[in-house]
Amino acid sequence: MNTAAAGQLTPRQLTVLILALMATGMGQSLVFAILAPLGREVHLRELQITSIIAISALIFGLAAPRWGRLSDRVGRKPIIITGLVGYSVGTVCFSSVFYGGLAGLLSGTALYAVLLITRCSQSIVMSASAPASVACAADRSSREQRTKPMARRGTANSMGTILGPAVSGVLATFGLLAPLYFAAGLAAVAAVVVWRQLPVTPAAQLTPRKIAVKLRYADPRIALFLFTAVGLFIGFSAIQQTLGFQLQDKLHLSGIETAQMTGAAMLVSAVFTFVIQVTVMQRVQLRPMQFIRIGLASMLLGAIVVSAFETFAVLAIGMAFLGTGMALCMPSVSAGASLAVTPEEQGGAAGLVSSCPAIGFVIGPIAAGGLYQIHSPLAPLFSAGVFLAVLAVVVRYDR
Repeated sequence: MNTAAAGQLTPRQLTVLILALMATGMGQSLVFAILAPLGREVHLRELQITSIIAISALIFGLAAPRWGRLSDRVGRKPIIITGLVGYSVGTVCFSSVFYGGLAGLLSGTALYAVLLITRCSQSIVMSASAPASVACAADRSSREQRTKPMARRGTANSMGTILGPAVSGVLATFGLLAPLYFAAGLAAVAAVVVWRQLPVTPAAQLTPRKIAVKLRYADPRIALFLFTAVGLFIGFSAIQQTLGFQLQDKLHLSGIETAQMTGAAMLVSAVFTFVIQVTVMQRVQLRPMQFIRIGLASMLLGAIVVSAFETFAVLAIGMAFLGTGMALCMPSVSAGASLAVTPEEQGGAAGLVSSCPAIGFVIGPIAAGGLYQIHSPLAPLFSAGVFLAVLAVVVRYDR
């Protein structure tokens, strides 16, 4: 597909794309804020709760590159809409299964199995939106300015992540399932708005199936960026998916209090991500890998602080460092991978980049859930080790 000219989207259309990304960011932060206490309410063990996220993330990671390549052939708009609708319907189904668990209709292994199947089915479809939106941002930017639209896309997601925990804390007072139903409705509204407002990709800009290029993770042009992204999300997901357990156990909180405090901690991280993305990432000119080095160092420091927290104030400091690191790293990974490939490969590259968080969420939650059951501080210390290892590889191989 030929790269579209920068500015192809009108300000109104760009706003629509940003709002759609905010909706998915908010939805995911809502889920992560309430999943730990909700899982404990239906008597699932920590490893069962984290494995639901991990296994569904594997499915997400396998599906996302295929959606990215498909968006090169059929256009970005229908793929974005497919992902939003899949997220909405899947979240309703996932919430309904939890309702069955709370009502005593399902329990034990049967409840776990149905939750897992439902979440995995949702992941297959909702993985469509991320690569299509990344490719859409790449389509409308010049090579020289590629990091900025990627940062704006990240800013939109961060805005949703900022609003999500705040909304989750309010809605949790009406029940732990209320945030999930809200997220489903929000994604449905976003799908309708995208359908009505976002333009269809012109036929001349589509890549015919017979010449579509299939990128691989081992492609030397993008391998270091993909490795970095996977490592980032192994470490970040290990902290994120055990944070609720740590708060509940260390501060002796109820389920609703845990959801509110987890949301508050995620809010701190998201605010710092947003601030860095709208200031540093828009004004400072560095190579993508230079931003990544600084971001990894920030995340390493954040993980160490989180491992030692005994009060919410200390936890907030650690989450601030983590949010800063994510703000520096992820737009740089997306921009670096996009710059490394041809215009016809943008969807494929975006699909691979979008699958990296999912791969991280396969390994991180399972490792952290197991370590947490052994000794709770081991989970964030595992993350610190991952960040250190990735930083060492980046320093060694970045030229």
